[in-house]
Amino acid sequence: MTTFEALGIDARLIQATNELGYVNPTAIQEQAIPVLLSGTKDFIGLAQTGTGKTAAFGLPLLHIIDAAAKYPQALVVCPTRELCMQIVKEIELFKKYMTGVSVVAVYGGASIGLQIRDLKRGVQIIVATPGRLIDLIERKAINLEQIKYVVLDEADEMLNMGFQDDIEFILKNTPSRESTWLFSATMPAEIRKVSKKYMKDPKEVTVGKVNTANKSIDHQYYVTTAQHRYETLKRIIDFNPGIYGIIFTRTKLDAQEISERLTREGYDIDALHGDLTQQQRDRVMGQFRDKSLQLLIATDVAARGIDVVGITHVINYELPDDVEIYTHRSGRTGRAGNLGICISIVHAKEMYKFKQIERINNSQFNKLDIPSGKDVCRKQFFSFMDKLLSADISHGDYETYVPMLAEKFAEVTKEDVLKRVAAMEFDRFLKYYENAEDLNLRERSKRDVNDRSDAGRRRDDRNDRSEGRGDSRKEYSRGSSGSGGFSRLFVNLGTKDGFFKASFLQYILDMSDLKKEVLGKIDMKDMTSWIEIDKGAAQQMIRSLDGKSYKGRRIRMNDADSGGPAGFNKKPRRGEE
Repeated sequence: MTTFEALGIDARLIQATNELGYVNPTAIQEQAIPVLLSGTKDFIGLAQTGTGKTAAFGLPLLHIIDAAAKYPQALVVCPTRELCMQIVKEIELFKKYMTGVSVVAVYGGASIGLQIRDLKRGVQIIVATPGRLIDLIERKAINLEQIKYVVLDEADEMLNMGFQDDIEFILKNTPSRESTWLFSATMPAEIRKVSKKYMKDPKEVTVGKVNTANKSIDHQYYVTTAQHRYETLKRIIDFNPGIYGIIFTRTKLDAQEISERLTREGYDIDALHGDLTQQQRDRVMGQFRDKSLQLLIATDVAARGIDVVGITHVINYELPDDVEIYTHRSGRTGRAGNLGICISIVHAKEMYKFKQIERINNSQFNKLDIPSGKDVCRKQFFSFMDKLLSADISHGDYETYVPMLAEKFAEVTKEDVLKRVAAMEFDRFLKYYENAEDLNLRERSKRDVNDRSDAGRRRDDRNDRSEGRGDSRKEYSRGSSGSGGFSRLFVNLGTKDGFFKASFLQYILDMSDLKKEVLGKIDMKDMTSWIEIDKGAAQQMIRSLDGKSYKGRRIRMNDADSGGPAGFNKKPRRGEE
């Protein structure tokens, strides 16, 4: 079996990896590192999240940079601040025995002044999120002209978040780069387009199949009705004592509401969503990492870049719209050779979409019955008994108390003692699940389920025909501003407010709880912007932003074509009814 030493890495790096317990490289590391050590070859590495991509590019970067030169030589761009900090943390561990090497994290939500100060001290490796990096470029606070190596990590995530323009802007501002290394879990057409434009004859390595589910993950799903979704979630959590996982919702409102409900019912859980400050976010993540929280409930945007060791379960409270998002969600578990479980709660009318996810992931998904109340109590009971039997009694002076215990329980049988212990532990469960209803959809509903699935299939087919392939929906919207199915909104926010297009897109979607698919072209100016949006979603966006405050300035948003504070109080023009 290959070792890191056999790959030709600097002896100081080998010393650090040995201390970390890294002796044998993963598949992506074994194939990427020999290519990247030359520093002159463009590279594309396709591998699932959790396969060791940070070491695959971090070790070669540390090997080839010049520690004596105190200027930026390598730039790593990633989608989120969490991933940014994680990459820096790992590189710091790798460079333990290399003197004079400095790495700095540059990301939003932290003091830009402190980051500028760190950059001025002299740094060889910069790890950055696109928005903050562009901010520093435009302020002329960072000089990328001598950057030799550019790494795009989680490239598909960056494109999903709308960072394509940012990536191209960054690549244009690194004119002296000798090589570009792109790492991604999937390879959508947009990434292929960027690679053809900015990379020269890249070496491409694929570990596993692109868009294929991790084989270390058991994919399970439960089918229920919409009104039983929350109760099904509770039943799944209770049926898995010892669960340590992430629950995904579509919106921040769902994340907050479900978190509050579960907290009131005694679960160790908190929410992660776009309304949290960086300090609140760090607190929640700190509690989750040290397992003070058993469960984390998060939106896809908020959870990007999270990498926590030992996650046993990922639960899709609601299915994502995009197959690639499902892959990223499930990839939070089943890492580093460990087995993981990804559970989806599926509404009957979502079965067609779910079958699409199953087919594209090329993996068997297992349909399970939602546990009954008795099943839950039985599982909890046996779990408690296992903990009771495995309790460590070696370190305490328990022998001192045995005579007193024997006297106290002299007239109580062993069976009664066990019953009382069980009653103390399980009284809440037994009462709650005493008359628990069956949450499964049974055979009597099968024809109705199929009818709804067929309806969903016909609706999806219509959407496919109207949207075409790739990014055609956005192309259609650009040619139909203010007509057909789109409205055009005005808002008094622009680039002077500190927004770049991607950060502005994320801001308005977070504020309105809408999905990026409802948007068309966004035209940004210094102090104003115009947004194309599906007519059905326009009022929700206006209601969410108009009158709110951004950095002390009142936001004004209205229909750009009809004017007025909301643009919906006016009578529609002819042809718009």
